[in-house]
Order: sequence, then C-alpha cells, then structure tokens
Amino acid sequence: MSTVVHISEAASLAFHSMGLLAKHPSEHLTTKKIARETGASHAHLSKVLQRLAKSGLVKSTPGPRGGFTLAKPADQITLLDVYEAIEGPIEMPSCYLGKKDCLLGSCLFNGFVSSTTAQFRDYLAGKRLTDLKRTQGE
Repeated sequence: MSTVVHISEAASLAFHSMGLLAKHPSEHLTTKKIARETGASHAHLSKVLQRLAKSGLVKSTPGPRGGFTLAKPADQITLLDVYEAIEGPIEMPSCYLGKKDCLLGSCLFNGFVSSTTAQFRDYLAGKRLTDLKRTQGE
C-alpha cells in the first residue's frame, strides 16, 4: 500500500509504545509486554525503546519489577517529540531532488512538498500523548 505520508515501522512502534506507556502511567511495562501488545519483534522494539530512552522520553528500570515508564508527564510529550526521537528533525524540503532551482523552470508541485511537510509537522507538534489517551476511549 502506498500513502502520501510514510511513517516508518520504528516510528509507528514508538507512537504505539508511548501510547501504551501513557495509558498505564503507574506501571512499568516490559519490552516483552509491549512487543506482545504491538505485535512487534522483541529485538526491533528494544532498539526503538533505547532511542526513546536516549532522547529522554522514557525511563528504563532494570530488575524483575522493572520495565519502561514515561520520563515526564504525558501532557508534556508531543507526537513530534516521539517522531523526531526516532527519525531525527523534520526537514522542510522545497524540492524532491534537493535542487535549489527547478530543473523544469517551474516546480510541478508548486510548494506542495514544503506545505504538506509543514502541515504534518504542525499536526505532530499539536498532539500530546494525553490526546491519544482520550481518543482511545479513556
């Protein structure tokens, strides 16, 4: 399936993992539990959670009662924070080829690329993990 906006599997796992952590704020969720809930491979999910921890969005607690929790309140974490922790900062391209001047003299997309990217970025910046909790029926 092809879509205009592509969300990588890693970013999707990050969004869903963070949503689960926000849904269970008083619990330490293990990688095993999150993998079971998301249907993800344990190895891939571990890498995603490591990136989220490195960026300061989640905390990891070792031991038999350990697992992952949010590093700060859900209302202080935007979807943009999560996305950029996995994918890096969103760039605002003006050309799909990365050219300064259009090879055709006039861009076929006429600013659509940068406009759509800005809308996507603004959407992510405007959504917090608490918004996910509300849409999940809590």
